[in-house]
Amino acid sequence: MARSGGQQHGTVKAARLPEVRLPELTAWDGGPLEPDGDYDGREFADLDLAGQGGFGARFMDCALRRCALDEAGLAKARFMDTVLDGVRGVGTDLSEASLRDVELLDARLGGVQLHGAVLERVLVRGGKIDYLNLRKARLKDVVFEGCVLVEPDFGGAVLERVGFRDCTLRGADFSAARMKDVDLRDAAELGIARGVEALAGAVISPAQLFDLAPALAAQLGLRVVG
Repeated sequence: MARSGGQQHGTVKAARLPEVRLPELTAWDGGPLEPDGDYDGREFADLDLAGQGGFGARFMDCALRRCALDEAGLAKARFMDTVLDGVRGVGTDLSEASLRDVELLDARLGGVQLHGAVLERVLVRGGKIDYLNLRKARLKDVVFEGCVLVEPDFGGAVLERVGFRDCTLRGADFSAARMKDVDLRDAAELGIARGVEALAGAVISPAQLFDLAPALAAQLGLRVVG
């Protein structure tokens, strides 16, 4: 379920945020995840899911809390009306996954693969994600809030109504990305390593424009001589 949104914020349409209201959940019995598994109304708490294979699995009205997801195989999995709280891991494979009405809270992840994934009404709040791979992903109504993203890769991604609020972006790659109503003004730190030419469709602050001026000048082949 999404919070009412889509209002104009300055010249940018605001993202519609998820508002996940979980039903009473049943604790997972600790068995391994299964390919194409169907998980409805389950709570996965304090479990080691490292290396487990849930290719194509479906998670509906679920909560994953403080679970280890190192090298977990969740490619093409579907997460709907689900909360992932305090999950951690390196090399989690979520390539071509679908996340709809999802809250990802206080995650500690590294090298997570979300290339080709579809994210709609997703809130990423708190935590730190290193080397997030969102190449050729589709993001619509997504907010990154109060989190740290180190060298995130948005290469070739499509971003619509995406906000970065008090979010630290370091070494971001936006090469060949397409943007519409992307709001970067409230980013706590905006570091773009590649792809400044793809910022058409985004909104930045005057201070951010000043910081990005050298990269923009280089992209234009413009020499600035004192």
